[in-house]
Parts: sequence; C-alpha cells; structure tokens
Amino acid sequence: MQPKLKKRLKLIIPLIIGFFFVFISLYRFEAEERQLIWSNIKQANLFWVSVSVVLGICSHLSRAYRWQFLLQPLGVKPRFINSFFSVMFAYLANLGVPRSGEVLRGATLANYEDVKFEQAFGTIITERVIDFLMLLLIVGVTILYQADLILNFFENKSINPLFTLIVLGVLILLILFGIKLFSRSQQPIILKVKQFLEGVVQGMKTVLKMKNSLLFILHTFLIWALYIAMFVVVKYSIPGTSDVHLSVLLVAFVFGSFAMSITNGGIGIYPLTIGATIAGFGGDAVAGESFGWIVWTAQTLLVIVVGGFSALLMPIVNKD
Repeated sequence: MQPKLKKRLKLIIPLIIGFFFVFISLYRFEAEERQLIWSNIKQANLFWVSVSVVLGICSHLSRAYRWQFLLQPLGVKPRFINSFFSVMFAYLANLGVPRSGEVLRGATLANYEDVKFEQAFGTIITERVIDFLMLLLIVGVTILYQADLILNFFENKSINPLFTLIVLGVLILLILFGIKLFSRSQQPIILKVKQFLEGVVQGMKTVLKMKNSLLFILHTFLIWALYIAMFVVVKYSIPGTSDVHLSVLLVAFVFGSFAMSITNGGIGIYPLTIGATIAGFGGDAVAGESFGWIVWTAQTLLVIVVGGFSALLMPIVNKD
C-alpha cells in the first residue's frame, strides 16, 4: 500500500466510522425523540455546561504541569506554556487522526525545548500507561460500588464476564510472545526500531527518578477527579438526567472513555455509548443520548478553540 494512501485511510476510515455512529445514534429514535434530543441540547443549562468546560480546562492545565515532573530527570525544564500548548495541540490532532496527538505532542515540545523526540515521546507513553492504570482503578471502584447492578446488566445482555477475561488473557500472552520474538531479531529495520525504542524507554524510566513523585501522584488523581467531575456535572443541565445515580454515571464514564479512541474524538460513538449505558441501567434513552451529545460537544469545542489558539500562539511565544 502506498504511504500517501495509507495516511489518507487512517484519516478517512475513523471519520466514516464516526459518521456511521452519528447516523445510528440519531436514527435509532423516532422523529419525535430526535426532536426531543435536539430540544434538550438547545435548552441545556449553560451554567452547568460552563462548569464542565472550566473543569476540563483545569484538567488539561494539571496534565501539562504533571508532564514537567517526568521531563525533569532528563535535564529538561520546559516552559509551562509550551507544555500546555503541546498538550492542547495534541488533543486537537486527535480529532483529526486518532492517537496521532501523542506523536505530535512529543515532536512539538522537542521543536521548542531542548529534549529529544524519543525521550519526550517516552514520557508520554509513561503517562498513558499510568492513566490506563487509573482508568482500571476507576473500573474496579465502580464494580465494587455497584457490583449487583453491573452483574445484572451483564446477565440481561447475555454477556459472560469470565469469557471476556479469558480473551483478554490470551491477547496479553500473544503480545508478550510477539515482543520476545521481536527482541531476538537482528534485521536492520528491527535494529533501528530497537534504537528508537531505547530512547522511548529512557523517557519512560523518568518516572522512577522523579524528585516530586508525591506531587506527580496527586496531580494524577486530580486529573481523573476533574475528568469525572466535568462529566457528572452535566447531568444537571437537562431534567432527564438530573436524578441519574453516580454509580450509573461512573459506568457510562468508563465506557465512554474507551469509546473515545475508536473514532476521531469519539464522534458519533461517544454519545451513543453514553446514551446506551444510561438506558441499559434503567435511565431514559433520549435523555442519556442528549447528555452524551452535550458532554461531547462542550469538550470538543474546548479542544478546538484552545487547541487552535495553542497551535497559532506557540510560534509567537517562542519567536526568539
């Protein structure tokens, strides 16, 4: 496959999937229900939506600040404004091509600060691993908090949790086997990849050398507390979700977090996932879908506006 065609497909395919889920999301309802969704979005309480946006900005600021702790062991002390602009520019890029933001974030910082791209990228990988562990922690807390509710949901949907865990276990074993084969290869291309990965690993190891590990941990919990808070407060913006229990919203938050990576910025599939989760636990499907669209729209506009300004202002701020 030609490189140009491959790049275009990486951009186009997630968009096609996203718009497909937009279609499914809207047209699985009757005309009156679609009108109600649109009415809910137009009449949403802007105060609570604004609170969600402010909490979102605070989480991004905290993420940019936390990133500096990982960079310090590399002898890098970037300007906070560059860290923040790089983070927001990365989020903006993810709206175009899923998961491209991590690469662009490392490249952007390396362009304006004295750090190698591989090392910066390694610290970002470390962040993602830690964030994934935090998401698993939230999943665990959610399961313990409402075990009966979740098990009943699995039973009603004919989902076997044990089978799912077995499949995940097999996938992990296959990945470990592939890594072992990769490490033994002496092919020139593989050796170049190994050299690149060594720089990435060097960046990842900075988590073991941080002087401010306690602050790093506190910011990690703060980021995810803000994520949950900016999601939960939106329930007060429309009448149909104001009484949805926190446990149901936590489940919706977890499912929505995984859905975000499937399409560009979660377009289409994120509101569908949120609405289906709330409906699956006894909530109103139309209100749940409206809730999902409001959260997605508010946070996406935040990324577009702040990420766009970040891309424009970064060369100006660093003109010297």
